[in-house]
Amino acid sequence: MPDSVPNTPTMANVTFILFPQFQMLAYVLATETLRVANKCAGSEVFFWQTRSATNLPVQASNGALIAPDTVDWQGRPEADLILLCAGYDPLDHLTARVRAFASRAKTRQCVIGGVDTGTVILAELGLLDGTKAVLHYEAEATFREGWPEIEISDQIYCLDGRRLTAAGGTATGDAVLAWIARDVDSDLASVTANGMVHGEVRRSETPQRSPKTADPVLLRMHQLMVENVSEPVSIKEICGRLCESEKKLRRRCLATYNQTPSAYYQARRLEVGYHFITNSQLSITEIARTSGFESLSSFSRAIRIHYGSSPKQIRKRTSKPKI
Repeated sequence: MPDSVPNTPTMANVTFILFPQFQMLAYVLATETLRVANKCAGSEVFFWQTRSATNLPVQASNGALIAPDTVDWQGRPEADLILLCAGYDPLDHLTARVRAFASRAKTRQCVIGGVDTGTVILAELGLLDGTKAVLHYEAEATFREGWPEIEISDQIYCLDGRRLTAAGGTATGDAVLAWIARDVDSDLASVTANGMVHGEVRRSETPQRSPKTADPVLLRMHQLMVENVSEPVSIKEICGRLCESEKKLRRRCLATYNQTPSAYYQARRLEVGYHFITNSQLSITEIARTSGFESLSSFSRAIRIHYGSSPKQIRKRTSKPKI
């Protein structure tokens, strides 16, 4: 049995807006966190409802269908937290009803959040101006191209003022617990985490992926490279920013990654290119330019060497059927 809290916290309403191909794990963790919190509180503190961006049963990335609790989008949103849960191609189903609902929610000053690529929708709606945000690392490159003015951080979640963004997966549980701790009751959040056998809530700054090295120079090198994909900077300039000689950086890189800094940089650019090939409708020529290659032929050759297939072959093999 989970512990309980001495006082009953103020009630709160949560609305989930699901988009096709949303991540089921994230949705289940969020709703289970609220359910366990109610059990720990000994009363119905949290009430939640699920909406579908299409007003139809929405298919998750694992194939499961979730039916909306309501199809009525009229009136003032009565939610304290609204979470947009999305997956592949998040803007394909950004309907007028969702836009209007989010606009009314913004004026009400509730917390509006995005899970996984739900952050992309928040950006499209102009709801991330002046705030930091996170999203799943696989979508980061695409996001930076579309909204370079928004600060994106490689961490599991971010609760910044009236905005809550999470990378998805297990980070969603931490994000909801952080919101409960800040806006509802910190004791309830701690007890709920224990009730979920979660342990301590992870700090928002926790990185999404475990780094392959603890070397601060290489970590900073990596960050500089992923921030400068479309217009690559020279290794000499990177060394200057790191206050490290080219010889020493080369030695560090070879010892840890078995790659030279130049090869490591190109691999990161190719990862960005691969993501655009499989997750966008951009032409291969546009993707080559976005990935920092001066010509289509050099990009295609590098992709083929790195992934064993041409860009066109990769796109054909990984194309997703429309839902």
